[in-house]
Amino acid sequence: MIDSSGPRWRKSSFSDNAASCVEIAHLARVLGVRDSKNVDGPSLSFPPSSFAIFLRSL
Repeated sequence: MIDSSGPRWRKSSFSDNAASCVEIAHLARVLGVRDSKNVDGPSLSFPPSSFAIFLRSL
């Protein structure tokens, strides 16, 4: 059975299939960003408006 109680992380469409993997998830009122190779490691949290500004700057 799949545990659906936690956040649903998904791989960013900007990540390639090799070593540069980033995942994002909607976490309450922020967006979480983490390294998919270290799912138990730290993650960063951004308000959606700040994350949108970040993406536009890329």
